[in-house]
Amino acid sequence: MQAWFSLHPLTPAIIEVKSLHHFDWFTKGKVPVLEAMEKDQKLFPSLNKVVFLDDDIVVQTDLSPLWDIDMNGKVNGAVETCRGDDKFVMSKRFKSYLNFSHPLISRNFNPDECAWAYGMNIFDLEAWRRTNITRTYHYWVEQNLKSDLSLWQLGTLPPGLIAFYGHVHVIDPFWHMLGLGYQDNTTIADAESAVSFTF
Repeated sequence: MQAWFSLHPLTPAIIEVKSLHHFDWFTKGKVPVLEAMEKDQKLFPSLNKVVFLDDDIVVQTDLSPLWDIDMNGKVNGAVETCRGDDKFVMSKRFKSYLNFSHPLISRNFNPDECAWAYGMNIFDLEAWRRTNITRTYHYWVEQNLKSDLSLWQLGTLPPGLIAFYGHVHVIDPFWHMLGLGYQDNTTIADAESAVSFTF
């Protein structure tokens, strides 16, 4: 990915491709990732917004209008995954990811809350800094470890659903088409009109 952006600069945008090994705190001894992140409170202290793209996202057009979206004070701009014709891709709610038979989950969350997609998100970092999202994330990861990993299915989305609970601004689905190649009702026109898509 770094090589691609080196060969295809998107001036005036600044593209930074990072992996865990690019962060100083990760290379300074054998420090657990969560502990290191707690010590490094702000990964991008000089930025107000970032667009997050997974490595399996195909972008078809200009993403700059994302910057103009009014997030209404929310932290995470994301496409919901609970509304649509496809029963596999677009029918995901919290009950699809969290273990509601566990009292800690059932006491704190609504099983019918709409899930949202990681992969193409806009994050308002100023709004993030006004919240307790990072602490919430660490708290729930710790609770999951204490419960022998019984609070949710494996993966990064379930703890993200918890951490950003109440902090998600729903963006139009045309920004991020999900499940290309295995969503039942995808048409060529849908794929061509999407700003980005994931397989």
